[in-house]
Amino acid sequence: MSGRLSLDGLAKLPAGVARPGYAPARHGAGIVHLGVGAFHRAHQAVYTDAALAAAGGEWRIDGIALRSTRIADALNPQDGLYTLLERGENGAAARVIGSIRRVIAAARDPQAALAALAAPETRIVSLTVTEKAYGIDRARGAVALDHPAIAADLASPRRPQGVLGLLCEGLRLRRERGVAPFTVLCCDNLPDNGGLLRLGLVDFAARLDSALAQWIGSRVAFPSTMVDRITPAPTEETRLLARRLIGLVDLAAVEAEPFAQWVIEDDFPGGRPAWEQGGAIFAADVAPFEAMKLRMLNGSHSLMAYAGLLCGHRHVRDVMRDAALARLVRRHLGAAAATLDPTRGIDPDRYAEALMRRFANPAIAHELAQIAMDGTEKLPQRIVAPALHALTHGQPLRPFAFAVAAWMRFCLGRGDDGTRHDLHDPRAETIAAVVRGAGDDARAIFRGLSALPGLFPPRLAQDAGWQEAVEGVLARMLERGVAETVRAEAAQDEAPPPAGASGGQAIGRR
Repeated sequence: MSGRLSLDGLAKLPAGVARPGYAPARHGAGIVHLGVGAFHRAHQAVYTDAALAAAGGEWRIDGIALRSTRIADALNPQDGLYTLLERGENGAAARVIGSIRRVIAAARDPQAALAALAAPETRIVSLTVTEKAYGIDRARGAVALDHPAIAADLASPRRPQGVLGLLCEGLRLRRERGVAPFTVLCCDNLPDNGGLLRLGLVDFAARLDSALAQWIGSRVAFPSTMVDRITPAPTEETRLLARRLIGLVDLAAVEAEPFAQWVIEDDFPGGRPAWEQGGAIFAADVAPFEAMKLRMLNGSHSLMAYAGLLCGHRHVRDVMRDAALARLVRRHLGAAAATLDPTRGIDPDRYAEALMRRFANPAIAHELAQIAMDGTEKLPQRIVAPALHALTHGQPLRPFAFAVAAWMRFCLGRGDDGTRHDLHDPRAETIAAVVRGAGDDARAIFRGLSALPGLFPPRLAQDAGWQEAVEGVLARMLERGVAETVRAEAAQDEAPPPAGASGGQAIGRR
């Protein structure tokens, strides 16, 4: 076979390639998704594909790409089809997904994006846009007025470009036309993501129209979710493997681990697909699942990203081959698990063991640099929240202090050998100014970065034990190098804690 993946070529796919269990063209779109990146294509779109096959319905997805036109240009000529490559230790399995109908490039056709949001058939608007895209001050539950997209959309609300601006204008048009609101389904790694998005969107709308804000607050559903699937950024190797397995060119192929999980609060006034047919879990309270994933998977990912990159590793799997780093990952998982409230149906120990296996999957080339991006947006829920819990409850702080020290060392923008790296953080300029003024003084670096607004709560930042631990690790990294510090930390972790260590002394425990 040759040519490009499309609806016409579905029947000719090799026998071993799974294909949609329904005729995609016979189903309309009831979902608009903001942020049609690799994770969406490996997660929500896959669950929707399974739901359509099992129960049908007008639930295909119209995607909106907020900035880039690349994914629209890749998917639209393929009739929305693409290949999911599930990669495990025993090889890769190919599955063609048909749940995406089209992708609108908002930068090229902003009116088409608004038309999709306002369309009566749109009953759900889901989002995977990364934490930094929302422009919500989490501490206040209100918009961050200095966020570029927030400022631009408040100044020009009828021509929105950002997430809250698009949602607000789409809902304004529906209210004006007497169309029922859509359900807003946030699928990003934010604590209480539905509740947080509700607060941010209502606050945004209130700055434009108080009646619209009241309507959104009272009529729009914002169910919370937890999403879990390790999904590397696609590469040319991804596309070459897809072509080899399906016999066609696929410019939108995506790869992921076999594992996937989706926990959803069941609050969909306008209806929803039968996602449970794809394995989704509907729960009255998503928070315990969310905390477990954010603190254990995402928290240890951040540790691996900063310490791993500074040790010269490129992928998560490389970190797991480094015995010292792998030991610190396991330690971090245990410390994070200890901060979780006991919940029926959740076993953090089993989850930790599964994560160790998933991280070590040799078939998944998950770039540490991808994980390291946007650290100031990710650390509060991944590292800071469990650290504050540990401080409050007299639990060991050392694993979280080590992760923060690794991030602070990474913020210097150079490795031990002087090789430069970019931060790729929304506060990169502010961070650069702090570290320039601090030089290689661990205390000055700690104090400068701890003073960044909204990052470290005073209760934690001003705690003497926390300061001592972070500064101590950071100083050692600066004096002896990160790799040696990792080895020393892992070796000390094998030693038992000092007798009688408890309460505030827990900071010194490994």
